[in-house]
Amino acid sequence: MFKYVFLIMVSAFLFGCNNHHSPTGRGQTLLFSSAEMQQLGEASFKQMKAQQPISKNKALTQYVNCIAMRITAQIPNDKGQWELVLFESPQVNAFALPGGYIGVYTGLLKVAKTPDQLAAVIGHEVAHVLANHGNEQVSRAQIKGVGLKIANIALDLGDVSNRDLYMAALGLGADVGYTLPFGREQESEADVLGLKLMAQAGFNPKASISLWQNMSKASGDAPFELLSTHPSNKNRITELQQHQAEVMPYYLARKKQNMRVCSVH
Repeated sequence: MFKYVFLIMVSAFLFGCNNHHSPTGRGQTLLFSSAEMQQLGEASFKQMKAQQPISKNKALTQYVNCIAMRITAQIPNDKGQWELVLFESPQVNAFALPGGYIGVYTGLLKVAKTPDQLAAVIGHEVAHVLANHGNEQVSRAQIKGVGLKIANIALDLGDVSNRDLYMAALGLGADVGYTLPFGREQESEADVLGLKLMAQAGFNPKASISLWQNMSKASGDAPFELLSTHPSNKNRITELQQHQAEVMPYYLARKKQNMRVCSVH
């Protein structure tokens, strides 16, 4: 009996929360408000700035910031001021957080060698924020925790033997958190949305393909941090190629305009 009570409680909880959709129409479970996610993003970024060295190279920082600001300027109805920090680190990585925060590691610039290639990475990371992927990750962790608590109560009420075994089967002790790698669906969405953002900002979307090819070649047998959570493979490159025709008109239209040139002086 208590097993059915537990299932009903969890089902009702999930049904009440699964009423959001991503920009591509995929259903999402989002438990946290925009304000809560902004607070989480702000706290995380503040902690990273306190723990990791920040680059003192003003020219490189201005170069990266130029690209990032052109990307974020394409976000509809975005009134926030995005903050970018260039971290001094050999890591080949970048990230974006809810609330308007972008982090780029200097190691990435050794692989993303052109403004267009760097724009592909930043556009992809910003797209994760726009699609509420961070909220999804935190919500999934929260749902797992709530589910376990409900199961715990149900098992206690039912006086079930081997309680620890049942709890273990439900995932007790699983390492779940905000830094979990995004799933394949989320990655695909970020690829598509990121391509559009970079094209609208006047960066050649074809550079997204050469970027991932460069990363695969340069990483060898030890994948970069960016590749560990953003797998580069034939399927991904094929998908990027398939979307080129959709976004190329945005790039060609912006190319005719007098766009701000991003370069290292």
